[in-house]
Amino acid sequence: MQENSLQQLYVEQLKDLYNAENQLVKALPKMAKAAKSEALREGFEQHLQQTKGHVQRLEQIFEALDESPKGRKCAGMQGLVQEGEEVIEENSDDGALDAGLIASAQRVEHYEIAGYGSVRTFAELLGESEAANLLQQTLDEEKETDEKLTEIAKEVNAEAMSGGAESERSEELEEGEEPESPHRTKRAPKARSARA
Repeated sequence: MQENSLQQLYVEQLKDLYNAENQLVKALPKMAKAAKSEALREGFEQHLQQTKGHVQRLEQIFEALDESPKGRKCAGMQGLVQEGEEVIEENSDDGALDAGLIASAQRVEHYEIAGYGSVRTFAELLGESEAANLLQQTLDEEKETDEKLTEIAKEVNAEAMSGGAESERSEELEEGEEPESPHRTKRAPKARSARA
């Protein structure tokens, strides 16, 4: 393969994705453990297995390139994982926690979709058809995961809305005040912002 600037960028971007995927292998079990929705927990567990497969595909590509996959830290994924950990630490009510986890997970998926789309294109331009096929498989799985998260979010976000409204009303009743309309709760905008 011709050594050029695109080739160097391709290898750097692959290393970045390799580090990102390995960060996810560590983060996904924590997200699964924190999830209250069974569907969300199972989704995270399934994606963990997929992510391990993504790491193996990248290792296969690096082996064919005769390059080491190590040596680069993905700061973007590090920030996304940290944001996900903050959602867990905030420990909202169950619905809001799951809605926040989905929002964090979808940010991760969109980041990966952008990364894999770019390196797949680089591989095609560089004549690396086998690598391009492997990268396309991973890209397809990342898109599929994003779609599954969107489906789970429909139910989780509805639960976050109703859970937030119920806890607001019960707090008001405890204080001896008249309950507000269920459509005007303080938590509703926060839950709505977690929509996928």
